[in-house]
Amino acid sequence: MSEQDELVKMKEQVYVDPRPSSYFDRFHERARTREPDWVYEAVRSVTLLYSWSFFRARVISTDKVPPTGPVILAPNHFSFMDHFFVASSIRRKVQFMAKSQLFKPPMQWIYTHGGVFPVRRGARDEGAFLTANTILDRGGCMAMYCEGGRSRTGKLADEAKPGIGRLALETGATVVPIAIHGSSKVRNWKRLEFPKVTIQYGEPFRYEKLAEPTREQAKATANEIFDAIKVLYSGLEAHGRRGVVARVRQERRAASRAGKKHTAAA
Repeated sequence: MSEQDELVKMKEQVYVDPRPSSYFDRFHERARTREPDWVYEAVRSVTLLYSWSFFRARVISTDKVPPTGPVILAPNHFSFMDHFFVASSIRRKVQFMAKSQLFKPPMQWIYTHGGVFPVRRGARDEGAFLTANTILDRGGCMAMYCEGGRSRTGKLADEAKPGIGRLALETGATVVPIAIHGSSKVRNWKRLEFPKVTIQYGEPFRYEKLAEPTREQAKATANEIFDAIKVLYSGLEAHGRRGVVARVRQERRAASRAGKKHTAAA
């Protein structure tokens, strides 16, 4: 049986939301004018406990996330839990762009109070990009998936969607690549299988702000961001959680020693 056969099947994707864009105006307005409230903290506390208890979720290098200023968190995407894996262990409140089909009672109340805003897939949703730009312009932190939607194969996609590249170029925000390893089998909880999940934050970088990037520029930038995610992910695949943690610690010790030598020489 292949790894793909071992995955619990996902529902068929629905790309087109029949509701008009005006239906989602109130959700965008809230995300643009208000930060996540107490609902965010409540959900984070619950999902942190759930992640640590059932999926033995552990994070590596959360210090890579800048404590202030506009930040785009860029993880790979296998599971509905990826939002919580990314945000539950860092101090900053993270706002998410999520497919519009999720915005239905009663959960839409939780989403909006938790800082989530909709994007209408299959349409050129300028409202979603306006909301994302507004959040970053005020120095906020948001997450956006390079692949657009969840991988249905349990493997990383070959290339990224251009949206995240466009946003990185339009805003000049710092980008933090993130590899989430193990979450492809989170949906196997239906079989009482709970995989071990590791989340690694990579080195932050940014692009010079560009007012109107072309689709080609956005696509190239998105693939560069996705390449950084792939490097992190392949490291976790090859060396495992312990191996990567050991390597990160070794790199930090080496950097610390180099810093002390530089200080002494000065």
